[in-house]
Amino acid sequence: MQCSVEISMYPLDKNYIEPIISFIKKIRSYPNLSVETNGMSTQIFGQYDDVMNVLQVEIKNCFELQEKVVFNLKVINSSLQEKPKF
Repeated sequence: MQCSVEISMYPLDKNYIEPIISFIKKIRSYPNLSVETNGMSTQIFGQYDDVMNVLQVEIKNCFELQEKVVFNLKVINSSLQEKPKF
């Protein structure tokens, strides 16, 4: 089953940019995922098990590295990678 995840990361620290960039680079390193980033969030597309396994590993890594960090996720059981044309 394909899924799409929109994820936002909020490190509760003055130095918040570097952990976000590091997280995105790690997510992009998985060849079985498609990742799109904009100024507000990152969208991840792929097979549900692949996406969730990657998020489980990488979110845990962030929790272990950062004192406090918030993740906000939206998950849908469909690929929404294609942009509507209207």
